[in-house]
Amino acid sequence: MISINQEPAGRPDSGLSYVPVAWLCITMALSVYGLISSWRVIGGYDLPDSVAYFVYSGLAGGIVTILWGLYLLGLAFNRSPRFPRHFIIWQVVTIVWLAARLAYVLLAPDFGFSAQGLALSLGEIAIGVLCIYLLRRGSGAETVYANPETQSPSVLVSVVAALLGIILGAALGACVGFAAGSLIAEITDMSCFEGACGYFTVFIGLAGLVVGAIAGGLFAVWRVNRRKAKPT
Repeated sequence: MISINQEPAGRPDSGLSYVPVAWLCITMALSVYGLISSWRVIGGYDLPDSVAYFVYSGLAGGIVTILWGLYLLGLAFNRSPRFPRHFIIWQVVTIVWLAARLAYVLLAPDFGFSAQGLALSLGEIAIGVLCIYLLRRGSGAETVYANPETQSPSVLVSVVAALLGIILGAALGACVGFAAGSLIAEITDMSCFEGACGYFTVFIGLAGLVVGAIAGGLFAVWRVNRRKAKPT
């Protein structure tokens, strides 16, 4: 007896098609960290022009990465069949951007060679190429990112929710981080010589801000996509 519910045979997904989503979250987290780390040099008049161009372009690239990443996360949480193609476009642009910044650092006279920085950039490019390979056509990813017969929230709703989650999560994380840093400094009787305890508190606060922003954004996107309407 032949079942009418049988689906056409296709190449099964190995589960690795979820790796690009994880890499997307990591890339967004690195962008948030980069934005926070660069705030000290904003408006610095003693920076060489080549360094200033590098810093401000990095800030712009980080903002684009975060906003574009939120859109891609909305597609991923909605199991949209558009996710693989849009992710590949984003990843190709990101690889080109990383290669351009790496070439700029190696050629600009105001930068010194750093083996660690070179290795990190090449590692990011290698992981990006791997993610493109995992989402290639015929890899089986289409069986994962295929919207079922249910109605999911729109991508715009997911993006708006993510932005609100990032803002609220960052504020809550910063408050908790600063409070925890102050409490730890007081309990451990940390020395305040040359502002050591203050720097420690600020560091913990910024760490809490980053963690809160990431957790808040991810939680918000997951929450709005958790409950789907029944099929019509």
